[in-house]
Parts: sequence; C-alpha cells; structure tokens
Amino acid sequence: MLASGVQVGQLMTIGIMAIALGLDAFSLGIGIGMKGIRLLDILKISLIIGLFHVLMPLMGMFMGQYVSLLLGNVATAAGGCLLILLGAHMVYSSIRGEEASAFDHRTLWGLIIFALSVSIDSFSVGVSLGMFATDIVLTVLIFGLFGGLLSIAGLLLGRRVSGWVGEYGEAFGGLILLGFGIKFLL
Repeated sequence: MLASGVQVGQLMTIGIMAIALGLDAFSLGIGIGMKGIRLLDILKISLIIGLFHVLMPLMGMFMGQYVSLLLGNVATAAGGCLLILLGAHMVYSSIRGEEASAFDHRTLWGLIIFALSVSIDSFSVGVSLGMFATDIVLTVLIFGLFGGLLSIAGLLLGRRVSGWVGEYGEAFGGLILLGFGIKFLL
C-alpha cells in the first residue's frame, strides 16, 4: 500500500526532528570522544542514549495527549510554543558555550546522567508531539535510532577532530526545532 502525501510529510517531519534532537547527543559525544574513549564504551553510551531517546519522548507524548484532551485546540499552540522555547534554548546554550558537566562514562550513574542530559529535550518534544495525531511507536523508534546513531557518530568523530564542530551541531538542531515550532503556530 502506498503512503499518502500527508503520511510521507509526517514521516519526514519526525525524521528531521529526530535528527535535530540527536544533534545534541552528537555534539556532546564529540566532546566526550575528544577525551579518548574505547569502542566498547562508545557502544554502551550510544545504546543507553538510544534507549533514553525512546523513553523520554514516549513519556512526553503520553503527557501531551493528556494535555491535549484537557485543552483541545489550545494544545497545538502550546506545543508550537514549547518547540520554539526548546529550540531557542538550544541555540542560546550553544552560543553561550555551556558544556555538559563532567561525568565518568564508565560508571552506571555517569552513563545515566549523560544519557538523561542529552535526552531531556526529547521529553519536551514528546509533549508537543503528543498533542498532535502521530504514530507513537514509529516516532519513538525513529527518535531512538537517530539518537543512538548520532551519538555513535559524535563519539567517533570526537576521537578525530577538534571541538568547534560540537557547538554548531547543537545550534543547528535548535534552529530546526525552532522552525518546527513556528510551523506549528502558523
């Protein structure tokens, strides 16, 4: 069965948003990778980040659906505003040069804190998406896939390049979320 234009458009939107959210893991992964990291640690970190990029938006979507039932049409505007705020914050953090706090990626708590820090924005986006009709399972799986893949790419790239790329990755991801927030308001 062929997908309709609306379905293809929704899938492309979800894919772009997944990439935008994954760029946070990518940019922070570059910084971690530049400190030196084993391939086994890259795999562990990326799997946990991928898992968190599934769980956080899933929790957000359920909350967003609940809010949508309560607020009706106001929920669309609220979701758009939330994406705008999240995107603007990502751009601001990038420009300001805020960095992730130091952690030991070899400990369970360090790994969880890092995965949570790069996945928390997925929760907010999940709240926004929960206010719209979307395929929840497909959406969170795409978010998890891109979160994991981009963290692998960032960690591997971090082993090879200097730190300037990471800042731009987070800013670019923030601009994409900002754009989608504006689109939801129009």
